[in-house]
Amino acid sequence: MQSLKGIRSSGFTLVEMVMVIIILGVLVLGVSSFLILGTRIFVESTSVDQVLSQSRFVMERMTREIRNSVPNSLRVTITNNASTFQCIEFVPIQASASYLDIPIAPAASTLSGTVMTPSQGINTAHRMLVYPLQPEHIYSATPTGAQGHLLDITSFVPNIVPNTGTVTFDRLVRFSEASPRSRYFLVDDAVSYCFFVNGDIRRYQGYNMFNATQPTPVQMGGDASSALMAENVVINGAWPIFYTPGTLANSAVVQLAPQFEVNDQAFQYQHQVQVVNVP
Repeated sequence: MQSLKGIRSSGFTLVEMVMVIIILGVLVLGVSSFLILGTRIFVESTSVDQVLSQSRFVMERMTREIRNSVPNSLRVTITNNASTFQCIEFVPIQASASYLDIPIAPAASTLSGTVMTPSQGINTAHRMLVYPLQPEHIYSATPTGAQGHLLDITSFVPNIVPNTGTVTFDRLVRFSEASPRSRYFLVDDAVSYCFFVNGDIRRYQGYNMFNATQPTPVQMGGDASSALMAENVVINGAWPIFYTPGTLANSAVVQLAPQFEVNDQAFQYQHQVQVVNVP
């Protein structure tokens, strides 16, 4: 029989196996912690970047629309400690040019007028606005009436003279006051941006703009009739919209100071929008 003394045994001892398992466990724990930390950093940075992008978008959009609003059409919600929202309302300019001969008080009412043609053309679904000096001249107007600052038009026919044409009304009308610059605006619906205590910024359009008092979000149709523009706004006792009406020497100024917060990181805008105040 062959002797067993010269044969070497192969395999692992129990102590060696336990040591390998412990070492592998430590390595797996370290790698998994690193992966979890990296994933968390990625998710948080993505969330911050998303909020930054939304905030930049809504600030740029608001700035452009407010700058293109009709002079003296801005209204800002009066807030108090019980308020849950703050809105800014304005009427965008759809087109604008100079008029040559339109009926203006105290002159007699007529059925038509001669105007310069704006570069955007004239859409008869829009209304003609002349010399609005205060929001009431727009929001409390009666476009179907016989006299006012805002009146309906029914047709437009280009004249032989280039860039001029005749606007026609469906009744005898006249505008209340003449513009020092002989300027008219074509307008449609009002637009509102609202900041809510729940962190949302919503844009409203297409509601009835003829309200003597500024409408609430519910009166404008609620969330179903609005577009969500941004989230994560923080209201810390101070609302983000400050409005300084224009004077004879200065244009109107809208100051936007919304604060956004995400993942315990806060950042605040300090932005001013100047609105031309000469109608």
